[in-house]
Amino acid sequence: MLNEARIINALANSLLVLALLALLIGGIFWSVRLPMFALQKVEIAALQGTNLHHTTAKEIQSALTGRLSGNFFTINLPETREVFETLPWVRYAAVRRIWPNTLKVSIEEQQPLALWNDTQMVNTWGQLFTANRAALDNEDSLPQFVGPDGSERLLVQRYAELTRWFAPLNLRAKRLTLSDRYAWQVLLSNGMTLDLGRDPGADAPDPQAGIPGALSFAQRIERFVDAWPKAQQKLHGRIATHADLRYPNGFALTLAALSEPANSKKKR
Repeated sequence: MLNEARIINALANSLLVLALLALLIGGIFWSVRLPMFALQKVEIAALQGTNLHHTTAKEIQSALTGRLSGNFFTINLPETREVFETLPWVRYAAVRRIWPNTLKVSIEEQQPLALWNDTQMVNTWGQLFTANRAALDNEDSLPQFVGPDGSERLLVQRYAELTRWFAPLNLRAKRLTLSDRYAWQVLLSNGMTLDLGRDPGADAPDPQAGIPGALSFAQRIERFVDAWPKAQQKLHGRIATHADLRYPNGFALTLAALSEPANSKKKR
């Protein structure tokens, strides 16, 4: 009888503990769904060290209407971050909760480096994105990149090299074109077009090393930049419209046609 009483007491205690646990869990579920924990505010701010130039917090909040679900406790932060990163001008979003009903979102905006194939833009990370170009302060100031799919990071790298090399000449690349055969053509801000031929690193196992015996992209540019001031003096004011840098020991220039003197036209 004593053993049976102990077993009954143990069962009663266990049932009591289970009942209390059920009440506790039920209370928690009820509590987290209280109106005070419903998300009432989404704070949008630029990621530390950055600014929002091409969109506003109001526009972001408007675009997210109906796309966020859950309350302070139940909202899925990784999924919410992905929702923000689907917005056109958002490159990266950091999301965190602020007690008891606020969501704080820090935005890193896309930084457009160039226009891409007339349809998209490429950012400073070499990533493609699609956004409203009307939001750009000055679309004409961006260079145009043209290249095959998957080559955007290579164009960003080459553009950086061009910018560095042509800075002493006060020139910049307005259009950078890479053909399907990995041949380069560059339109400079003075209107001159450069043909650089195939990229020596395109077919090499190590793109940095390139094909043995071939001039690297930087070497071709460096050779032209070093020679251009003297070559320009010898032109005596003539305008060069094209430079072919594919030669192993130099480059060839194409000059604009000479305009006819006004008095020669009158004689006709």
